[in-house]
Amino acid sequence: MFPPLAITQQYLLPKKLLTAFAGWVAGTRMGSLTHAIIRRFVAHYQVDMTEAADPRIESYATFNDFFTRALRDGARAIAPAPFVCPVDAAISQFGPIRNDQIFQAKGHSYSTRALVGGDAALAQSFDDGHFATLYLAPRDYHRIHMPCEGRLKRMVYIPGDLFSVNPLTARHVPGLFARNERVVCEFECAHGPMVMVLVGATIVGSMATVWHGVVNPPRTREPRSWEYEGSDIVLAKGAEMGRFLLGSTVVLLFPKNVLTFTPDWAPTRAVRLGEAMATLIESEAAL
Repeated sequence: MFPPLAITQQYLLPKKLLTAFAGWVAGTRMGSLTHAIIRRFVAHYQVDMTEAADPRIESYATFNDFFTRALRDGARAIAPAPFVCPVDAAISQFGPIRNDQIFQAKGHSYSTRALVGGDAALAQSFDDGHFATLYLAPRDYHRIHMPCEGRLKRMVYIPGDLFSVNPLTARHVPGLFARNERVVCEFECAHGPMVMVLVGATIVGSMATVWHGVVNPPRTREPRSWEYEGSDIVLAKGAEMGRFLLGSTVVLLFPKNVLTFTPDWAPTRAVRLGEAMATLIESEAAL
């Protein structure tokens, strides 16, 4: 079966050039033109501006300021669950990691080692564990929060492709989330290690974390790594950890025998920041 024309076009388009241009436009102050772009975006994607800390379109100097807008106080409640959803998104896939294989879509899987950039020791920590892949649509709130409390250990920028990460592309591009540009954030939590992977995509101008700021650009040819073992950076459950400046997808990795996803989770279901995501297996065994 041949892939749809939309997928074939993605292989042919100058994705990095388009992404650089989109990043420049999104980060440039253009006055009334910026506000016109934002209004059109809000209308087209039906963005609920009543949830924003500042709902006035004129208050945003750049499109990036609007896209990474803060929520008003009380817009999202953090559930009293061991693990909460870190973003507003749609569930792409979630469930068990089969040995080291993460399910992407029918007919496609990829390895944890490929996802984290070839670090075999880190990848092995998640053999037979659990994963969740969460897709942020254009209308969603684009700040990323912590699913549980964690101490930052390391961050790695991994260069890669810039395919779209929408559901159609996930069904047709093998190893999509392990071949796109991404930022891998490793944490130590009460239950053991946890990894949050911020996946780039076409026209995703940049990705940023609260402890570092903008990670990309620059878009280097080689991976870049930052060590935080001695920094004692601890982020609470529900705290902001990063943001996308346009785009994209978050992949979460957890070790085996740690959690069970809540029964109402299902692929394509819309989820919101702060809602219960999973329970501890130890907690269930104690009941």
